[in-house]
Amino acid sequence: MSAASCSTNSVLYPPRDWFTAWQERTGEQPPDFAALPSMPDLPPLLQFQDGRPVQWPTDWDSRRAEIRALLEHYFWGRLPAEAPRLKKAEVLAEEHERDVIRRSVVLTFAAEPVVQITIETMTPDSGGPFPVFLTQTTHRVWAVMAVSRGYMACVYPASDEDDQSARFMEVYPDCDWTTIPRRAWLAGRALDYLLTLDEVDGERVAITGHSRNGKQSLIAAAIDERITSVVSSSSGAAGASPYRFTSEREFLESVETTTWMCPDWFHPRLRFFTGREDRLPIDTHGYLALIAPRACLLSTALNDGCESTFAVERAYLAAQQVYERLGRAEALRIRWRPGGHETRAEDIQSYFDWFDVTLGRGAFDFPEKLLHVFNWQAWRERAGDSAEPPTVAPQPDRENRLARVRWGLGVEPPTGVEWGGAYGSEKAHDALLMERLDTPEGVARLPVHFSDYLAGDLYYPAQPQGALPVVIWLHPYSFPAGYPGDYVVSHDTWKRYYIYHELAQRGVACFTFDQLGFGRRIQESTDFYRRYPHWSRLGKMVQDVRAAVDFLRAGEGRFPYVINPRFAAQLPELDLTRVCCLGYSLGGMVALYATALDERLAGVASFCGFTPMRTDTDDQPTGGLRRLWEWYGLQPRLGLYDGREQELPYDFEDVLALVAPRPCLIVSPTQDRDADVGDVTTCVEAARPAWERAGAGEALTHLTPVDYSRFQPDQYRMFLDWLEKLG
Repeated sequence: MSAASCSTNSVLYPPRDWFTAWQERTGEQPPDFAALPSMPDLPPLLQFQDGRPVQWPTDWDSRRAEIRALLEHYFWGRLPAEAPRLKKAEVLAEEHERDVIRRSVVLTFAAEPVVQITIETMTPDSGGPFPVFLTQTTHRVWAVMAVSRGYMACVYPASDEDDQSARFMEVYPDCDWTTIPRRAWLAGRALDYLLTLDEVDGERVAITGHSRNGKQSLIAAAIDERITSVVSSSSGAAGASPYRFTSEREFLESVETTTWMCPDWFHPRLRFFTGREDRLPIDTHGYLALIAPRACLLSTALNDGCESTFAVERAYLAAQQVYERLGRAEALRIRWRPGGHETRAEDIQSYFDWFDVTLGRGAFDFPEKLLHVFNWQAWRERAGDSAEPPTVAPQPDRENRLARVRWGLGVEPPTGVEWGGAYGSEKAHDALLMERLDTPEGVARLPVHFSDYLAGDLYYPAQPQGALPVVIWLHPYSFPAGYPGDYVVSHDTWKRYYIYHELAQRGVACFTFDQLGFGRRIQESTDFYRRYPHWSRLGKMVQDVRAAVDFLRAGEGRFPYVINPRFAAQLPELDLTRVCCLGYSLGGMVALYATALDERLAGVASFCGFTPMRTDTDDQPTGGLRRLWEWYGLQPRLGLYDGREQELPYDFEDVLALVAPRPCLIVSPTQDRDADVGDVTTCVEAARPAWERAGAGEALTHLTPVDYSRFQPDQYRMFLDWLEKLG
């Protein structure tokens, strides 16, 4: 099927029996995507759906109601308009121990049929009234900690281990609410009882939970204004991480992954937006808007494979506009923590620090610290005249092309050659955290350092047969996990697949590493432009690929050097005439630049790697060229052409032409929301003469599958087939 024949409204998700049954039962059909505007960035919270701005403060209540209605329609399902009256509360058991009164309480609600739930409370046995701390059964130990901090704690039954929220489904047969929001709603039913107690300070109510319980804690605060302060602990996709920046293209949990793994968590209607997250009229930053101006802390781990630091920061910045309008900018913060999805005692104690601050009980510092925001104006002042465009004429000869392409990457500082070795390689505990310590049978992993004290890994057959060709794998915008990513699974099975394992099992060595700003290098990029105001992050990424080639070819070093034999890297025999690059998304772009500028690379495969820059304007569904010069801060110099992209000194046909006549695979899915497949095709054809003049026209391959942007086993096969044809 050609790109032209692929309907804008064609579905991009694979068939699932449960979803087909739901559609047949409800008659629900996909929305008219052509009528839904593409919003690559998060939908503005201070603007109505029809485009009208919110006139502050008179319109906010209306916009807030609109946001809630959209969240119920696309994410939560319809929630009850009214809660049932609390009919009776009966204490089943009570004990006094270590200055704490613990009670098991059955709550009976006047509903039809009558519903009962059982909660647990823990109260200091002197003083009061106490602020309330709510959490789920999974986190009972957090409730124990809360009492020591002077809170009356309540554990309510809304977790995988004990979910009593489903008891209300029969009461509200017209509500199509789903598991996570239903559990969130149950927190309010526990609160109905707590607010009747004399020992409770009803003006100070806090809630938190972790992971899926972090999602429900955010939703609980969004729908129940009696909750004063909330902490989202690694709430991930459909929580603090909006789906626009949490999908297959980031190697993270996507709409498809969520609705496949846990189809009951959110409304089935969400699944229509697989691959079309940019068409969602609202995203989960809407939770934060509904919580405002009440206190909200987003606790995010740097290397949590369930959550993206970039996505959380985008949600924070969008919601901060609402908090600022309400005069409570300090009531919304992010807390970055080290490690992965796990939590420590210090993390939970810091959550109570936040509650103490926001409930007026203590003084702790929660300063605003951002990891990814790029101030282009500040960069422009630092860069000065060095950012000015090149004076060379835009002619198609190689030297002019090189000059123009290099201009886009900035002024590379002087750098020596470091051949690398074992010293400085990633330690086993870090590799375990990043989920790259284990390898399948028949695959060996060699951790090394190279270049600017960077850690990399070489994967290869445990029993190599002769000199091995090498693929340098370059990952996408996978901020928390780096090169392995997370949720890299087949549409047919919940098994993780990694391209570097696949290659090694097929007799190909694969060298890979975390790129600047990702994985274990997230914080390395934060001050990059203060250190290198004339260079670019993309330029550094390209230099790192060249350094990887230096490492692979270390035996060819012309200058003698001395290295301690203890730290020498024992490489298998490599075929240095067959070293090529493979990249996806961001990695696909880096791979093209690196191959264009380093003739030692024998070829390149780029999946979803680019859309032409001169046609990538702000009005495009991609989000425009500002993704490169502003959102991700990859190429600040491109910002000089904001609004006049047609005048750019070079475009990707120049990058591609510099790759010729070496083998080049370009894969451009027809439904890639980061690219215009027609423009990509035009660009590839504009570069094709460079191959044809060299008599190598067949070495340039362009595939346009009817698909959205992803790099999973289906795409592995495209690459492996291409690699096999190269011999």
